[in-house]
Amino acid sequence: MDQGVFPAVRPRRLRSTPAMRRLVAETRIDPAQLVLPLFVRDDIVEPMPLQSMPGVVQHTFDSLKGAVTEAAEVGLGGVMLFGVPADSAKDASGSAATDPDGVLNAATRLVAAEVGEALVVQTDLCLDEFTDHGHCGVLAPDGSVDNDATLVRYRDMAVEQARAGSALLGLSGMMDGQVAAVRAALDADGFEHVAVLAYAAKYASAFYGPFREAVGSTLRGDRKTYQLDPANGREGVREALLDVAEGADVVMVKPALSYLDLVAEVSAAVSVPTWAYQVSGEYAMIEAAAANGWIDRDRAILESLTSIRRAGAEAVLTYWAVEVARTLKGL
Repeated sequence: MDQGVFPAVRPRRLRSTPAMRRLVAETRIDPAQLVLPLFVRDDIVEPMPLQSMPGVVQHTFDSLKGAVTEAAEVGLGGVMLFGVPADSAKDASGSAATDPDGVLNAATRLVAAEVGEALVVQTDLCLDEFTDHGHCGVLAPDGSVDNDATLVRYRDMAVEQARAGSALLGLSGMMDGQVAAVRAALDADGFEHVAVLAYAAKYASAFYGPFREAVGSTLRGDRKTYQLDPANGREGVREALLDVAEGADVVMVKPALSYLDLVAEVSAAVSVPTWAYQVSGEYAMIEAAAANGWIDRDRAILESLTSIRRAGAEAVLTYWAVEVARTLKGL
């Protein structure tokens, strides 16, 4: 082989300098593509740090106002609100979820008034935070989750959240028919403008552990009868297609890093935006490894988010949203 000619193709030319790498980058992250999940709790007087998620807190209403103002200032795309009621407010049907003055609906009104024109105000539509048994739906007499009875509760939740000012409802319960049920309820009550985000491919994952602390979960058992089996890929795509057919405006894959194949497949299969949720366990693993000096924290955060975007997610829910936005803007 003529060493004067070989190698004729030199891809390294496009990696030669930081400026060149920046110019030819195929995947970019913009703050507007990031959504910040926020937890608000109604029985605390100051923010409550989460041991399993360093840097994340359960907010009071006062601290929530500051958090969403900061999110708007750095240019995030939106915030996703999770309500954490007092244990005494939880019951079998999750009645606090449809209380207009319950923690999530009250927080939504506050956030919509504060930053509703600057951010897409989003709310988690699920019963698990509000039920004393911790499941995402109401239970049948035999202890199983009653799919169709749960849809009735979801319809009522949807209308209350829309009344409170939510612009996008995050349907995370994984009940069959939930998108169609919520869409019909919203339209019947005059909320045709409120969008629906379907957690279409939500898996029964081990990576949700720290989230259970964040929402004060009282779950007994598991959610394997309604969340997807991690072994199944085609089923996740099927769920996404069903949700789009029922009227979903956006579909979600959750978790993100262990399901990048699903992010790519769902994104290719649907005609609506595909998002992904970088969940609590993914966050905690990077934070823990960085705290032990095993990885470069800042590089790992950006690399993980880049991989999710590269796989096809048009937006990412991440607890690092504000930090990453500041980094990208050089703040």
